[in-house]
Amino acid sequence: MKIRRILATAVAVAVTTPAVMLSVTPAFADTKPDTKPAAQTPAKPSVEELEKAVAEAKKAYDAVFAAEKTAYAAVEAAVSDTAPLNVAAKAARQAADDAAAAKSTADEAVTVAQAALDALDEDAAEADRTAAEKALADAKTAAATATTTATTAEAEATAARKLATDAKVAAFTALSKAQDATKEALAAVTAAEAALERAKKEEENQGDGDGDGDGDGEEGECIDEPGLTTVVKGLPSKVTAGTATTFSVRVTNGTDKHLDQVITYAAVHATDKSGAKDIAKYLKLTWSTASSPKWRNVGGDHYIDDAIGALKPGEKADVKLRLDVDAKTPAGQGLTFVAGDYLNEDGTCGLTPDAAVDTFDIEAAPGKPAPKPTPKPSTSTTAPTAGNGVTPQGSGTSVPATTTNSTLAATGSSDATTQLALASGAAVALGAGAMFLVRRRKTGADA
Repeated sequence: MKIRRILATAVAVAVTTPAVMLSVTPAFADTKPDTKPAAQTPAKPSVEELEKAVAEAKKAYDAVFAAEKTAYAAVEAAVSDTAPLNVAAKAARQAADDAAAAKSTADEAVTVAQAALDALDEDAAEADRTAAEKALADAKTAAATATTTATTAEAEATAARKLATDAKVAAFTALSKAQDATKEALAAVTAAEAALERAKKEEENQGDGDGDGDGDGEEGECIDEPGLTTVVKGLPSKVTAGTATTFSVRVTNGTDKHLDQVITYAAVHATDKSGAKDIAKYLKLTWSTASSPKWRNVGGDHYIDDAIGALKPGEKADVKLRLDVDAKTPAGQGLTFVAGDYLNEDGTCGLTPDAAVDTFDIEAAPGKPAPKPTPKPSTSTTAPTAGNGVTPQGSGTSVPATTTNSTLAATGSSDATTQLALASGAAVALGAGAMFLVRRRKTGADA
């Protein structure tokens, strides 16, 4: 009996942009009988139509990614020390500070003049008293003028700072929208590719007696088994280069049947901050169990065959996983994919309908400055066929760079650009990471 797993990259991307999937629903139509009247059932796209859709989706992605780079440059300009509004705000702030200092000096002169007048004796010469009174009046006049000037200068400084802040907020908002558009466009590309791959596979399967595409005419493809579940516990939302993190996977047989051999699938994927560079080579997964405490490498096919064995109905088993992050790992985003299969002695087999997808941020090792992100367009050229879903169970997802007025008010230099994470990297990681799942014991691989 063959074991096969086909998970849709499009569904994996939908973890971040679920709305996009609504536009490609016909391409991922359920294979169950349709109860709607024939006139209401949309025609299934042809391979040629899907190829055209992929080309159009890639063209749209290139356009929105270019717009994202433009928006990124606008943010850099908005937070630069040399930005006209920032220069004006700085000058206005200096003028307000100078006016405040002049007001303080004028107020002090009033105090001195008042003290000089108060110090005169009752028998002081009239000319001296007149002079002291005039000095006090002049000081008060100067103080009033300085107060007006300081008030005006402070108002102008506040207005100038608001203009500069508003410009930064507008630039960050535009970048966030551009990043969202890039994610959606990338999801559309991946979804279209997945639909195309499925359509091609369906064409290949025509004429194959069992419909599994291997030409052997065998019956009994492995089934989805909702009762077999995997839950990831203890994976943090952030990991640091040069450290090891231990977490666990609980596999539960929630069915009413005995499973002779339960196999765990575990894979890890990662990209740098831009999402364009695969950095999975710096990450390593090992596993152990209570009965086999020595840490062992997860194989190249991502299967852990010997960790669990048989599970009775309702029985659970825990597998420990350790994620080693090399000290040279750059900052980025990572994902783990965990699922389960079973194979019985009578040849029947099944698999978890969903994979547990956990996301986490990767921080560079202390003392090593993170490289400045440089966005580069990157789309998947090979996508898996659509089938089952991917269920996110992690807690550390990456989000588009956002900010608030209070944050921007304190941002006066280009140093702020280091805080701009390209959210498209998360979408790329999800799309490319799901490729690992497609490689799960493809049709034709012996169990």
